[in-house]
Amino acid sequence: MNIAPIRNETDYQNALNRLEVIFDAKKGTEAGDELEILSILIDTYENEKFPIGMPDPIEAIKFRMEEMGMKQKDLVELIGFKSRASEIMNKKRKLTLDMIRKLHTTLHIPTEVLVQDY
Repeated sequence: MNIAPIRNETDYQNALNRLEVIFDAKKGTEAGDELEILSILIDTYENEKFPIGMPDPIEAIKFRMEEMGMKQKDLVELIGFKSRASEIMNKKRKLTLDMIRKLHTTLHIPTEVLVQDY
C-alpha cells in the first residue's frame, strides 16, 4: 500500500485510477484498507476542489414534491391558502418559520436549505 496526499489534478487522477483497480476489495484485507483510505482522500479532495452548494429552497421544494408525487394543491395543506402557496412557489413571498418547520417535517427537506435567501 502506497498512499500519499492528493495535492493536484495528477494525484487525483492517479487516485481514481487506483480506486478503480481495487474497487471490489474485501474489507479487512490490505487492499480493502487501501480502498477505504483512498476513498476518504478522494472525497476530501473533491469537497475542497469541487464544492456543491445548497439548492435553492423553492427548487428543493419542487423537486421533493415531484419525487413524492405531490401537486401544488397538496402544498396548500401545509402552507395555507392557495394564493399563498402560489406566491411562494413563484418566489413572490418568503417562507415563514412555521412553513419551514412544516415543510421540513413533511417533505424531509433540511432546514438549512429552507432558511436560505432566494
